[in-house]
Amino acid sequence: MSWNDKLNDTRNQLRGLNKTIPDTTRAFGALGKAVKEGGTLDFKTKEFVALGIAVAMRCEACIVLHCDALLKAGATREEVGDVLAMTIQMGGGPSMMYAAKALECFDELSAG
Repeated sequence: MSWNDKLNDTRNQLRGLNKTIPDTTRAFGALGKAVKEGGTLDFKTKEFVALGIAVAMRCEACIVLHCDALLKAGATREEVGDVLAMTIQMGGGPSMMYAAKALECFDELSAG
């Protein structure tokens, strides 16, 4: 299956899910919008993070959606390659518990 087919299939699958559980998918969409529009990092940077996590989690549907978003955001092949190199170096990607630990570490170190 081509990645274009994967993108179309993923979007169709999500449409079906939206019809079945609209409240849940609407809430998830609102979370995504809040995260992507808020904060200090720009949209493209956030999509680079998302792509790295998608690769680490081995989620092909996520990979295709985030590659599509990165193309629309003007990402270059070299930039994506750099993100993929970092993803390979990290191996498994963060989980919620380790993200909480990282934030705790940052807060502690920034306090002096």
